[in-house]
Amino acid sequence: MSHAAASFPGLAGRSVLVTGGSRGIGRATVRVLAASGANVGVAYRSASDEAEAAVAEAVELNPSGRHWCETGDLSDEAGCRAIFARADEVFERLDGFVGNAGIWNAEPRPLAELELDEWRRMIEVNLTSIYLTTREASRRLGADGRIVLVSSTAGQRGEADHSHYAASKGAIISFVKSIATELGPRSITVNAVAPGWVDTEMSAEPLQGEDRARIEAEIPLRRIATADDLAGPICFLLSDAARHVTGEVLNVNGGSVLCG
Repeated sequence: MSHAAASFPGLAGRSVLVTGGSRGIGRATVRVLAASGANVGVAYRSASDEAEAAVAEAVELNPSGRHWCETGDLSDEAGCRAIFARADEVFERLDGFVGNAGIWNAEPRPLAELELDEWRRMIEVNLTSIYLTTREASRRLGADGRIVLVSSTAGQRGEADHSHYAASKGAIISFVKSIATELGPRSITVNAVAPGWVDTEMSAEPLQGEDRARIEAEIPLRRIATADDLAGPICFLLSDAARHVTGEVLNVNGGSVLCG
């Protein structure tokens, strides 16, 4: 059963912006938010057809909501501001922000072979964009505002041959803990989810054949997460059920990385 059928307390009528909302985890989160009665903004980089489909699905699930999509380079200040300007235009206020947009390269990149431009692109897309978008969100969120950022198990334990990705995701965890204490006095919660393997387009290449069977065997629950498996925890952290949870990293990895 899809989490999209679930309803999370306190989301009805709230306005939430989801980056990377056209595909994968972001798209599933948009569905759950709309099903819970929220107004949803979808920020995306290039997948315009998928973004429009995500909005159409949100309208179907919550016809009275204010749903929209906007494209922009979130690692660029001007692109980021354009996204939030659209949010200002459509929403009466911003109640929640989900920083989900990011990249991962399936091809192994040992440190000795990792080029500076590859490092810079990973940091810009996965970390600089989080800084810029979360900064804009913090300027708009009021009391009971919610921020949820998507990290990774790679940011917790590292990932050989993917050090640039692991570094970007590990930094998100430190960022969450820092701004949670900073924004707490304003009654804004800041949390992260840390997925392991998720069955999305981004990880499609390694999740095939014998490699998939090997990966599943290494996960205690013996299966790879779906995007819906992440959307539920994200929406929990956005909801009233998590109103006293902040500065936390919610692990959604089937038991593959156990961090207390």
